[in-house]
Amino acid sequence: MTSNNAIGVGIVGLSAHGGWAAGAHVPALRGVEGYELRALSASSPESGKAAGEAHGVPLVLDTAEELAQHPDVDLVVVTVKVPFHDELVKPALQAGKMVLSEWPLAADRQRAEALTAAARGVRTAIGLQARSAPAVRYLHNLIADGYLGTVLSTTMVGSGGGWGATYETDSKYLIDAANGATLLSIPTGHSLDALTAVLGDVTDISGHTATRRPEVHHAVTGEAATMTSPDQVALTAILESGAVAVVHVRGGMSRATNFRWEINGTDGDLVITAPPGLWWMNAVTIRGAHGAETELAELPVPARYERVLPGRAAEPAYNVAHLYADLRDDITAGTNVVPGFAHATRLHELLEGIR
Repeated sequence: MTSNNAIGVGIVGLSAHGGWAAGAHVPALRGVEGYELRALSASSPESGKAAGEAHGVPLVLDTAEELAQHPDVDLVVVTVKVPFHDELVKPALQAGKMVLSEWPLAADRQRAEALTAAARGVRTAIGLQARSAPAVRYLHNLIADGYLGTVLSTTMVGSGGGWGATYETDSKYLIDAANGATLLSIPTGHSLDALTAVLGDVTDISGHTATRRPEVHHAVTGEAATMTSPDQVALTAILESGAVAVVHVRGGMSRATNFRWEINGTDGDLVITAPPGLWWMNAVTIRGAHGAETELAELPVPARYERVLPGRAAEPAYNVAHLYADLRDDITAGTNVVPGFAHATRLHELLEGIR
């Protein structure tokens, strides 16, 4: 770190024309004390220069290797498409730099295992930001404090947004299962990880996947394409508490319910809803009832859970900013609240078992 003790961040994959890094990571970093966005690398020198000017980033480097080796960069953040994670995470590990990779860690379990093995001795973090979300933390504590009594079961149903009847040019890679950015790995992975953060780990799981729309069409041109990614994921699990979990994630969007998560206990019930299916990127509404109560009532997340970006829960940067706040504390205090590559690999293994 430089003399001001800020954590110097370099982003691999920052664009001047939008994208996840620009829409979530940049505002998140600027909303959390203790970080400085110092460097970036992009797909070409031209796009890197444009991104540097657009976001006010002083160091624009030609390659991920140069970025990882720069002395002003303490934390390398990899926000590119999943198939490129391997080649762009490795230079950071080889340079001994801390690295935050977006989820999924890699296109498959084997490559995730290889990255985890290469990361020994290096602090790593994985972008499963729902674990840091104020709403998820509140749910965990509410249940741990006995709001539901003993948890009996939980049911989650959600829409993936993508993987429906149409695709966009920039997201066409999602429909090819070989790229590792599927309905199973992304929406199901984020949702299952959040579920276990609230209710405890899985001890037994079984599931099914299906591709019900093998042919999909470009949203503008109508051009047909083959989809090999599943557009239906259904699983049943037993949690370490003995509670039964049922999760169904489907491609596209529904005219009815795009996200509903119900948790039922011996003394109460909770229902979590969100308008879009990608709920870990958006605000959720929590309603509950317990004891003698017969009607669900909204349970706002207490203000003490909101560490950064107050009032901005509907923005993609909100939960990412809370992840960065947790990671800053981990770095300064030597703790491990934010999961790293080993956790990501275990989630890859769980999802591969479903597949």
